[in-house]
Amino acid sequence: MTPTALDDLLDSLVSAALAGERPTREQLLEVLRAPDEDVLDVVAAASRVRRRFFGRRVKLNYLVNMKSGLCPEDCGYCSQRLGSTSEIMKYSWISSDEAVQDATRAVAAGARRVCLVASGRGPSDRDIDRVSATVSAIKEATSDVEVCVCLGLLKPGQAERLSEVGADAYNHNLNTSEQNYGDICTTHGFDDRVQTVEHAKQGGLSPCSGAIFGMGESDDDIVDVAFALRELDPDSVPVNFLIPFDGTPLAGRWELTPLRCLRILAVFRFMFPDSEVRASGGREIHLRTLQPLALHIANAIFLGDYLTSEGQAGEGDLAMIADAGFVVEGAEDDADAAPAARHDLVAVRRRGLGSSLPANT
Repeated sequence: MTPTALDDLLDSLVSAALAGERPTREQLLEVLRAPDEDVLDVVAAASRVRRRFFGRRVKLNYLVNMKSGLCPEDCGYCSQRLGSTSEIMKYSWISSDEAVQDATRAVAAGARRVCLVASGRGPSDRDIDRVSATVSAIKEATSDVEVCVCLGLLKPGQAERLSEVGADAYNHNLNTSEQNYGDICTTHGFDDRVQTVEHAKQGGLSPCSGAIFGMGESDDDIVDVAFALRELDPDSVPVNFLIPFDGTPLAGRWELTPLRCLRILAVFRFMFPDSEVRASGGREIHLRTLQPLALHIANAIFLGDYLTSEGQAGEGDLAMIADAGFVVEGAEDDADAAPAARHDLVAVRRRGLGSSLPANT
């Protein structure tokens, strides 16, 4: 693609997004095929859309892993899957008090949404009772926080019960295209996931649904899942990048680059201009030093750790947001404050020339 053709494509995508119009398949495929040297132009175009709807705000989400490991499903990307030998923490349900304490600390650090997650195929009625009590307790302790729940496949009526006790949203990702789904999971199907998102919507919960990339999917798979998600019309769209845990079928799969991750995020911003697009699991591993550029596309991230892997330190996330010129949602009063000086980064040289230590090369 010539520079002029790329400029025309990106201008067209921005205009369509700002007008609420859906991009075409070919347009999104061209974004994914953009040369590495043109990725900054792609980021700049996606940033125009992001700024129109979300300004400088970054919404912080926080995960509370209420039950870890020993899942009976065989999702190939998951360290909690059936047959996983990943050395993750495994535990049964934590108490509501533990969840409240964890959530309260996160809210104090700037989180606007807390996501309660439990491994498993889907919740029993007893599980819904347990999680409902936790939702109520968190709402009582921190009344202005959003609570999202992620418990797997929902049965009819369960979303309504969660909504009645104050849950705001339900997360259930499609993860990949319908055509590719059988390659990553055999214990349930793509349609099961779609149905759960529909149950959540019908039960009065805000739908949260996204995907995972880096699992061998093609450009067509990426665009297919983006269109499938658009049909579900989620309010928030987490974009995850595979964390290839040892002990899982996808261990050793390292096919993403930071620039590919930025192109994928841009596709989702053009497809979901006014929805929360969240740079989620694996961002530190695959975006690496380009994480601040992702903030110009995505308007949300997870604060701190994930379900079974450690994330960037919370204070590192907050510093990154401030240094990049953004402001944590809910802290707009501090939007004009300069980033804190990093006195800790000043270090007297004591190696290399003039010393007995090797140089820093």
